[in-house]
Parts: sequence; C-alpha cells; structure tokens
Amino acid sequence: MLQVYTGNGKGKTTAAIGLSIRAIGAGMKVYFAQFMKSLAYSEQKILQDLSPRITLRTSGKPYFIAEEGMIDKEKLKAWGDDVVVFPKGKPPAAYKAMIEEGVTEAKRAAVSGKYNVIVLDEINVALFFGLIGRAQVEDLLNSVATDTEVVCTGRNAPEWLIERADLVTEMKLIKHYYDKGVMGRKGIED
Repeated sequence: MLQVYTGNGKGKTTAAIGLSIRAIGAGMKVYFAQFMKSLAYSEQKILQDLSPRITLRTSGKPYFIAEEGMIDKEKLKAWGDDVVVFPKGKPPAAYKAMIEEGVTEAKRAAVSGKYNVIVLDEINVALFFGLIGRAQVEDLLNSVATDTEVVCTGRNAPEWLIERADLVTEMKLIKHYYDKGVMGRKGIED
C-alpha cells in the first residue's frame, strides 16, 4: 500500500515515525529516508538507536529553502542564514543533486527486498520545490515490491501522488503557536 501524509498541520513526520515503530514492533524492517533534513533533528537519535531494524538516511542541508516571494521580508530577516531563497523554478543545483542521490539510495533499498516499510519523509516538499521530478519518484514507487508499505510525507503532495495512493491523510492546520513567534522547540518540533 502507498500512504501519503500531507497538509499544513503538524504531525506528518511524527505519524510516519509512529507507523515505523509499530512495524518494528511486529518484527518488520524499515528504511526511513528523510529529504530536506540534515542530521540535526531529535527524532533521528532514536531512529539511529533502532538500527538495524530501522535504517535512517538523510538528504538535506542545515537550512530551509524557499522560492522568491514565498516568505515575507520580516520573516526572512528573522530567519537570517537559516533560509536560502531561490528564483522560482531554479532550485540550488547542489541541493537538487543531494535529493536525487537520496532517491537513488531509497530505490536501492526498495529493490533490495530487505525492508517491509519504506518511508520517504518530506518527499512531497522536494517534489514541490522541483528538487526531484515526478518521473524519478514514480520510478522509485514502481520498483517497490507489492508487499512493501510505502509512506510519503510532506506538505503540498502533488495530485498525481494523491490519486495513486491507497491512503491519504491531511494534517489540517487550525492553530499554531508559530504564528505567535514561537520557533521550533527541541524535542517537540526538532
């Protein structure tokens, strides 16, 4: 089955981690590929500790990216070096190459037959920013054995992925303390 967790609300990665924990509890093996994230998040420590039942791979930089016009000047100033802005349709080449390498690694894991669950965390965001193309992700999905569960997370899931999925969950934002200026907190958001 193909599952998609999307939407502007909090909890997409958290849900994928929960499913992964449940899977290893049932004796399964999980390949957890994180796109758009460097090795800097709290959940990564516990996922690494669960090796070899969970294999964690990250493909990201220690900053966020955004297309010009997506973030207002006030927020850009507050984020400083934590965000890199690029012209629409022209994502940073080095970032794009890193994401492509991560998808290639995930495909190798998918065809290896070693894993019961493949998580592609934030792949939807990588697709949204044009860091990876639809054809490359579809090639990966077509390579997965029929008895392997795949989970794709991230905001802005493309319509073609939603149509292809067997389960789609939208995390809906109702209210977030970020709007009051509360940044990501250790152990809660990062």
